[in-house]
Amino acid sequence: MRRISRITVAGAATASLALALSACGGTSSESSSESKGDKGLAIAYDVGGKGDQSFNDAAYAGLEKAKKEFGYETADVEPTEGETDADKQQRLESLAKQGYNPVVGVGYAYASAVKGAAEKFPDTTFGIVDDSTVEADNVADLVFSEEEASYLAGVAAAKSTESNVVGFVGGVDIPLIHKFQAGFAQGVKDTNPKVKVLSQYLTQTAEEGGFSSPDKGKSAAEGQIEKKADVVYAAAGLSGQGVIQAAAANEVWAIGVDSDQYQQEALAKYKDSILTSAMKDVAKAVYNLAKSVEDGKPETGIVRGDLKSGEVSLSNSNPKFADNAELQEAIETAKKKIIDGEIKVKSS
Repeated sequence: MRRISRITVAGAATASLALALSACGGTSSESSSESKGDKGLAIAYDVGGKGDQSFNDAAYAGLEKAKKEFGYETADVEPTEGETDADKQQRLESLAKQGYNPVVGVGYAYASAVKGAAEKFPDTTFGIVDDSTVEADNVADLVFSEEEASYLAGVAAAKSTESNVVGFVGGVDIPLIHKFQAGFAQGVKDTNPKVKVLSQYLTQTAEEGGFSSPDKGKSAAEGQIEKKADVVYAAAGLSGQGVIQAAAANEVWAIGVDSDQYQQEALAKYKDSILTSAMKDVAKAVYNLAKSVEDGKPETGIVRGDLKSGEVSLSNSNPKFADNAELQEAIETAKKKIIDGEIKVKSS
């Protein structure tokens, strides 16, 4: 049974959805006169928005699964350019006020907003992806051991390079992305100490477009490729599309991130250049939070996905990657050692 707080919204709230959200980002939620008034999961996107073929789209996949399984109304809301923490909080509060539960902020930038909204709506469960700093009885911090999947990406890069030079492109110079870089570099060096790792961050802040500028990603990758990098790993959200484009144009390997980018329709013409992707199952984390609320036992506190839980991994979609027995053996060996604790992966 759904909790009473989730079905107290009058039909008028549905009609006011677009108006209420117009000042703080658009929504692709569908509503109709036939709505049961039974509202479920709502997500508010990070920079780059829906269609980034990566982080945000993974969250949307979790929302779609919950919508299909539970048969309730959902909402997904886009960010706006130059928005403040107050704008983000208003967005989350608007969703909670209309009866959506849980409400998830996709990305660490929502930390302040989630904290504020959770205080005002204690009967609503909130989630935040990629942040572990919000401590509240009604907040789930959905975080991942990205460094573990990145370590495996480093193994793959070191086994695949012919030039002994590989690249890492980070979207924004922040601790979260440092985890990707640290794990990747460690995986490369543990596999082949002779391989050089070139690293570059696109911007110092997300507001400068580090996660939302394919042109910046493309330029950074081209610079590394000019320095002989023949495998480039991007942890840069939408900007990673530019890295993949540069890799394809120069006939070198790209390693994707967050989602299985080999399978992304928008990247189909580049897929033969996508060796693998270091994935974190944001879809599963978002769906599991929705299910926990649906079951009347909402997740709270830090909820971590790692190699052991299967919520971080490398994709096997590219046959050239999946069918390389030597490469797969090296990755499986490293994976087992990480899970068993024999390999301690650095996060900075």
